[in-house]
Amino acid sequence: MRYPTLSLSLAVTLATVVAPASPALAWGAIGHRITGAIADENLSGVARAQVRLLLGTEDLAEAATWPDDMKSDPAPFWQKQASPWHYVTVREGDAYAPSDAPPEGDAMTALTRFTATLRDPKAPLEERRLALRFIVHIIGDLHQPLHAGGGNDRGGNDVKVTWFGNQTNLHSVWDSGLIEQRSLSYSEYAGWLSRKITPEQVVAWNVRDPQVWVAESIALRKTIYPTNPVISWDYAYQHRAEVDDRLEHAGIRIAAYLNWIFDQDATATKPGRRGVSR
Repeated sequence: MRYPTLSLSLAVTLATVVAPASPALAWGAIGHRITGAIADENLSGVARAQVRLLLGTEDLAEAATWPDDMKSDPAPFWQKQASPWHYVTVREGDAYAPSDAPPEGDAMTALTRFTATLRDPKAPLEERRLALRFIVHIIGDLHQPLHAGGGNDRGGNDVKVTWFGNQTNLHSVWDSGLIEQRSLSYSEYAGWLSRKITPEQVVAWNVRDPQVWVAESIALRKTIYPTNPVISWDYAYQHRAEVDDRLEHAGIRIAAYLNWIFDQDATATKPGRRGVSR
């Protein structure tokens, strides 16, 4: 399988050393597709056209899982460099600081650099496609509470639980267990959630600052560790609304972030208007 080729400067900037073992995937395929589907419905006209120019018939639901799909590629880019770009670790306090990022980078540093690539009209097409797919994916990741870990249990991977009789870990429960327990396809689930999102919520959730997303995830993460490792219906009922809420927020914010990137760029390059410095 071929993989995107990054320019030497981008590859060196994004990652220079082998990454440590990473947590499990954030949101399973269904969860990521839900966030992408919600985002698709909330793109501006300009952003939708730009996404189509970059991805063709691939929608954001499909793009959302691509960075996880590519983890099976044996190429060093996927096995070493890109591995830590799915999560952050905040060891002290409740706010992410640049010093929290390891030398190989994390989801926050990767989001910053992929944003710069996507906004660079001179960047090669394949690099901008790579950047767009990662941005969609990373925003979803940062809304999964265990992908803003405290550095003491590998984002819940070391917390062993029994989920409806099956041995697993807390991270897996939040990645996919709570979502798959609903027995819905991603399109059904996204449709249910989208119909409940009000215009007032779209406005209120239109927050493009990843620091806010991480702070929300940290606050939620502190409340989801079970006192009894044997969990099933009671735990699912207790946290179902929170899972839905994070998926909804992620979808709206993916759209808000892409609208900001593409709409601002379009305004800055209109004839007769000066481009703004960014």
